[in-house]
Amino acid sequence: MRIAALILGIIGGIAGIFGGLAATAFGGIGEALQAEGATTVTNLGLVSIPVALIGLVGGALAIAKPKLAGILMIFSSIVGLIMISAAYLIAFILLLLGGIFAMAGQKELSKKSEPSAS
Repeated sequence: MRIAALILGIIGGIAGIFGGLAATAFGGIGEALQAEGATTVTNLGLVSIPVALIGLVGGALAIAKPKLAGILMIFSSIVGLIMISAAYLIAFILLLLGGIFAMAGQKELSKKSEPSAS
């Protein structure tokens, strides 16, 4: 489970960075065309990039600290989806699944560390 969380977290973080860049680009095009609200889209796209990096860090921590990794990935998935919606959809799915797998990996890790009664 933790290896799946690692892979999903890293791919999801990278997808989130691309989603943030896409939202920033669309916002910039909107600003050039003087569209209403384009500045907001640009700003949210720029802020979503560090949020995606948080998810990427969560993915990288999935093996060593699965509980923290799960929290970071789930946080990143939800906040990124709220910020830039459709541009973050793929990253949302990958990071959410990675977070769930990391949490399941923590339970698996806890069961292995408990001493057996035999």
